[in-house]
Amino acid sequence: MAASTILVVEDEPLVRMVVVETLRDAGYEVLEAGDGMEALEVLRKSPVDLMMTEIQMPRMNGYQLVEAAMTRWPDMKIVLVTGYARDSVPDAVARAALHTLNKPFDVDRLPVLLSGVLKKH
Repeated sequence: MAASTILVVEDEPLVRMVVVETLRDAGYEVLEAGDGMEALEVLRKSPVDLMMTEIQMPRMNGYQLVEAAMTRWPDMKIVLVTGYARDSVPDAVARAALHTLNKPFDVDRLPVLLSGVLKKH
């Protein structure tokens, strides 16, 4: 069975590096992007099973990225990551009932959490 491919979208380079390394060590194929615009470029080039994206980012926030991604790749699993309380969530994102992960999170538990999300239909 091929490893699932996860796209990590995080504007903080150190956080992104730790998450990417943790997921690669757990056997996932991992792609990365520093913001929403870069993430859309990655998605256009590579199939992804799950996208894990920060909400607060420059140029294109996580909500905007999710709305764009859901229209083109409706079967992709999505996990939103935030260090802030839920502010106004766009209707399309709220209706999608996406998984949310609050910062700070235990990076060592991340592979198990994402495995559970990937297994859900």
